[in-house]
Amino acid sequence: MGKFFSDVVEQALKDIYYDVTTGRGQESFRRLEQASAAGDGDASCILARCLCGYQYTWEGHGFPEDDDRAIALYHKSVEQGSAIGVLVALRTGELTPQDQAKMPFSSLQEAFDVVLRKAEMGDAFCQYTVGNAYFWWDFLEIQGKGRESFANPQAFKAYLRENISKCEDWFWKAFRGGMYHAGNNLCRYYEKGDEDIIAPQPEKAQGIWRMGAELGYPVHQYIYAKDLDKAGNKAEALRWHEKAAAGGEKDSWFYVGLAYEEGKIVPKDSGRAALCYEKGMKPTGSIGCYNRLGALYFKGEGVPQDYERGVKLIMRAYEEENNWGCVYLGKAYLYGLGVRQDYQKAREFLEKVTWNDEEAFYLRGVIYAQGLGVPADIKKGVEFLQKAGNRADAQEELGKYKKTLFGKWVRR
Repeated sequence: MGKFFSDVVEQALKDIYYDVTTGRGQESFRRLEQASAAGDGDASCILARCLCGYQYTWEGHGFPEDDDRAIALYHKSVEQGSAIGVLVALRTGELTPQDQAKMPFSSLQEAFDVVLRKAEMGDAFCQYTVGNAYFWWDFLEIQGKGRESFANPQAFKAYLRENISKCEDWFWKAFRGGMYHAGNNLCRYYEKGDEDIIAPQPEKAQGIWRMGAELGYPVHQYIYAKDLDKAGNKAEALRWHEKAAAGGEKDSWFYVGLAYEEGKIVPKDSGRAALCYEKGMKPTGSIGCYNRLGALYFKGEGVPQDYERGVKLIMRAYEEENNWGCVYLGKAYLYGLGVRQDYQKAREFLEKVTWNDEEAFYLRGVIYAQGLGVPADIKKGVEFLQKAGNRADAQEELGKYKKTLFGKWVRR
C-alpha cells in the first residue's frame, strides 16, 4: 500500500501527472481500469479525470474522451468511499444528493478533512484538490455556509477573501510537487484575481511558465518557448521546444521542424524537418505538422515527391477547418496532381485563400482568363494575374492577353 493511496493509484499519479515523460500513461490507465473494477474508489476518480480531456490530464497521453463514462465513474468513486472522489465530483458538478447519501462520510467537511490531511503530508494531487476547493469557492458547500450565514455583506466578503486566498499556498505546493495544472490556476489567480474580492497581481504570474519549464513540465516548456519566440529570443525558444518535444509535447515538434525547414536559426535540413513533422502527427498532434509535411511531399523537399501523400496530409488539416494548405489543394485539383482533375474544386479551394498569396492569385487568374470550369472572364483573370507580382509564370500568362482600343481585355 502506498503512502497516500493504493500502489496502483500512486504510480498512476506519477505517470499521468507528476512525470508525464515516463511514457507510461496508457499503462497506468489500464491498471486504473482494473483497480476501479476491483473496488478502488480513488482509481475510479483518477480514471474519470483521464476521460475528461486536456483540461484534466495531459493531452500527450492520448487518453480517450468519454464524458458519460467519466460521470459514471465519479458516482462510482463516491460510492466506493473515495474522499478525493467526493471533492472532484463536487468540483465537476456531479455530486448528487444520492451520492452524498451513499458516501461513507458524515459530511462534505469530513471528506475534505481526509484530503486535507494527505495534502498536509505532501501529496501533490491532494494539494491541488484542496487548492481547487478554495479557488472555485467549493468551500462554501463544504462548510455549509452562504451569505445568510453572516451578519452583513462586509463580513461575508471578508470570509470569502480569507478562504479564496488559501488556494495560493496550496497551488504552489502542488505545482512544485508535480501538478502543472496548479501552475495554470496560479496564473489565472494572479492575472485575473477574483471579482472584487481578490485584486489581480499580474506581476506574480511572471516566471511561472519558466519555472514549470525548468521543473520539466512539457506543457509549460511549450508555453515558455512560445513566449520566448514572441519576445524575439528564437534560439532559446527552439531549445525549449526541443525539450518539450522530447518530453512528448506534440505541438513543439511543429516549431522544431519549422526551424529546420526555414534554416534561419539552425542550418536548413528539410529531411530533418520532415521527421519532426512526422513525430508531431502521431498519434494525434499539431495540425501544422500535417500541413507542413504535406507541403514537403508536394514539393519533394526532404522527402520523395508524392502529390497523393501531400494532398492527403493537407486535406487532413483542412478537415479540421485549417485553410493554410488551400493553395496546394487548389493547385492539385487544377492540374490533377495526386487527385482527379476538377476545376470547380480547384477554384473553391483557391477562393478560401483570403490572404495575399501570389501563387493563389496566379492560379485564380489562369482559371478565369482561360475559362476553366467557369465562363471565361479575361478581365477578372488579368486582375488576379496582376496581383501575382513578378512571377515568371504570371508574366507569361499575362502576355497572352491585350486590351483593345475600347478598353476590353481579349486574347492576343
